[in-house]
Amino acid sequence: MARLISVVIPAHNEEENIIVIVDRIEKVFHELHYDFEILVVDDGGTDKTLEVIEDLAKVKSNFFYIEFSRNFGHQPALKAGLDHAKGDCVISLDADLQHPPELFRQMLEKWEEGYEIVYTRRKEDPTLSYKKRKTSFYFYKLLNSLSDTEIEAGTADFRLMDRTVVDVFKNFKENDLFIRGLVKWLGFKQYAIDYIPEQRFAGASKYNLAKMRRLAIQGVTSLSVRPLHTAAYLGFFFSFSALLYIPYVIYAFYSGQEVSGWASLIMTVAFFGGLQLIILGIIGIYIGKMFMQTKSRPNYIIRSTNIPHHR
Repeated sequence: MARLISVVIPAHNEEENIIVIVDRIEKVFHELHYDFEILVVDDGGTDKTLEVIEDLAKVKSNFFYIEFSRNFGHQPALKAGLDHAKGDCVISLDADLQHPPELFRQMLEKWEEGYEIVYTRRKEDPTLSYKKRKTSFYFYKLLNSLSDTEIEAGTADFRLMDRTVVDVFKNFKENDLFIRGLVKWLGFKQYAIDYIPEQRFAGASKYNLAKMRRLAIQGVTSLSVRPLHTAAYLGFFFSFSALLYIPYVIYAFYSGQEVSGWASLIMTVAFFGGLQLIILGIIGIYIGKMFMQTKSRPNYIIRSTNIPHHR
């Protein structure tokens, strides 16, 4: 009996891409000796994505879908797919066709060799804008400088995970998900494959600068408490630096010189006030994450699905 491969696709407003990516996935598996299923997670879109996947489910017995009650985000959508996939391994990729399904063959070869996680690294695309390339560069630089888990540049959520890894991951109850970091943190036997991304087939990218910045902060605070240590070190450093004023104040007092400098004083007060707000903000982020975690709300809510008994 052939082994079953699950393909998980989070989708948010991807009506023009779904049929194309499903067709390419089927062509890949027609050349491989595996059974396969495709599971699309509709992340509360506003276009006709749900209609498209419902129509596909009517004619394809190995096609499944999950519809969220609202937009929960890419990471919860991916988590839902992993939670409900039943394959011997699970391959996840985006619906925009920037992750080429043709890479499945190489990923599955490495899986058959014994690797439990086969992840991909996007090579630098020279056609991307300078702003886009720099945004990606600084995203990983910030992430790795503040995190205990190193994330390689160019990695995303295009990967293969063995059933053993998926079963472990399903037990995670974290509220603020950063899956690429958690997968790296898991360990197991991992292998990286480099690839050149394709152009988005249709639609617009869902990640702008603000979302990338939010994802970086989410990743850092999900994987490490190093920002809190950094805040403490900054506090010690500037408190020690303030002691350097004491000799000057004593000298000015005994020499009868006036301690002047209203502008520099205001700048110093403003600087340290801003520093304190930054430190309080870092602490606040962690407190907020703990607050949300204690609520024990689910990562997502399923409105409808064709998966039998929500296996």
